Amino acid sequence: MSAETNQAGVRRSGRRPAVLPLAGAANAGTAAVLVTLGLAAGCWVIALRQMNGMDMGVGTDLGSLRFFVGMWVSMMAAMMLPGATPAVFRRARGRGVLRAVPLFLGPYLAIWTLVGVVVFAVYRPHSTVVAGAIAIGAGVYELTPLKRHFRERCRERLGGLGFGLDCVGSSIGLMLLLVAVGVMSVAWMSAIAAVVVAQKLLPAKAAIDVPLALAIIGLGILILIAPASVPGLTPAM
Repeated sequence: MSAETNQAGVRRSGRRPAVLPLAGAANAGTAAVLVTLGLAAGCWVIALRQMNGMDMGVGTDLGSLRFFVGMWVSMMAAMMLPGATPAVFRRARGRGVLRAVPLFLGPYLAIWTLVGVVVFAVYRPHSTVVAGAIAIGAGVYELTPLKRHFRERCRERLGGLGFGLDCVGSSIGLMLLLVAVGVMSVAWMSAIAAVVVAQKLLPAKAAIDVPLALAIIGLGILILIAPASVPGLTPAM
């Protein structure tokens, strides 16, 4: 039977070639990635507007719970969603539908929202000594097996609450660093977002990860011994 005869038979029977569902799944995955990146870009704009004039370094006040949670969700979506695009793509491609995106992102952002509520509950404007200690702790955490465990699982999971919990475990040290040195700082948010995205998209490599962890520890030591040398750490007099 020729290829032309086979295709004609397929058209008469109303059946679609087997390649179409695969193409449709790939298209759904690509569309899901574009939607996710668009949402992240929009959240960057929202977060930057909300943070305008709020940065006071270690003396930053979080404002009301409603304001902070709204800002925190925007920040987390802006920082975390670009690194989640491989998981979003696989989830949408597997389901073959674009509506898999909100079903994926909803639980993921809900976990980060709960983290924000906890941050609001325990946060207080603090000294540079506290900021330095937290920075050192964040750097040490980057070297632990627990960090590597969560980082690997965050790259492997397809979605759901488990994905959110694993990604929180992977990035919690970096998020605490952000909260300690300037939770409303655009510069710190951008720098830490770049690290988070790189760690989600790239496999762990000691040649990169160890110097990064040591740099964070070094930052913590610098904050302890010479806080004035760290830009934006303390409000200008």
